[in-house]
Amino acid sequence: MASGFPPQKQETQPGIQHVMDPNPQFSSPNYKPSNKLHGKVTLVTGGDSGIGRAVCYCYALEGASVAFTYLKGREDKDADETLRLLHEVKTREAKEPIMIATDLGFEENCKRVVEEVVNAFGRVDVLVNCAAEQHEVSIEEIDEARLERVFRTNIFSQFFLAKYALKHMKEGSSIINTTSVVAYTGHSSLLEYASTKGAIVAFTRGLALQLAPKGIRVNGVAPGPVWTPLITASFSEEAIKQFGSETPMKRAAQPVEVAPSYVFLACNDCSSYYTGQILHPNGTVSNMRCLLVWFLL
Repeated sequence: MASGFPPQKQETQPGIQHVMDPNPQFSSPNYKPSNKLHGKVTLVTGGDSGIGRAVCYCYALEGASVAFTYLKGREDKDADETLRLLHEVKTREAKEPIMIATDLGFEENCKRVVEEVVNAFGRVDVLVNCAAEQHEVSIEEIDEARLERVFRTNIFSQFFLAKYALKHMKEGSSIINTTSVVAYTGHSSLLEYASTKGAIVAFTRGLALQLAPKGIRVNGVAPGPVWTPLITASFSEEAIKQFGSETPMKRAAQPVEVAPSYVFLACNDCSSYYTGQILHPNGTVSNMRCLLVWFLL
């Protein structure tokens, strides 16, 4: 895969996937499902596009019943497309996928999302916190309202969803939080975003310790540069042209290259002794905390 992408820019957040060039890859003919998540009930936030869509798709291939969230209005078309794709690949035993429109930045909305999933599927086995927003900003430009908004979307939602999902989880369940390589490296122009991603690492480790006695595992994924709508809604056209070229692999990842990390962490047969850990699909070897995981899909 070549580095960089055609120059493009979306002026409004959240970004949308169906207008991107090229469209992010959520699937691969080389991915071979093996029923890893048979019978699991999964909830994926931000599942309409990007990494979230790829995770939903892989989960459906692996036999899970899938619910996902999206933001009504801006993301409707992407969400409809994700739902159609999930219907096409769901296994016979899985329940029909559902999509839930909401703004996850508020506790009451997170509670309602969990209630809708439980009403439809009876419980929650796997919670994937994937929804996020980011903005390029200097410290002089940060204001209280936008700072609160980014923290609400990126980290408040993870606290609240975990709080309510836990009421419907049992031993063997799993929570998977999405952080980022910038939690470890920092980023000069994504101060708000990087700060929330660092908080997610600490939240993941602390919650893992708290829930270990209940047999519920809590882990995270820290992707590097990935071609998603978040990128085209955040960076300049010039930055898009070079996106991912700073990694040793000289390219950004596609969402389908990151999604198997979420499959691994959701599958008890693969990751039953993993908790409080962060997987690092980031195209580099510079992060000394990286974990190398080999498994067959």
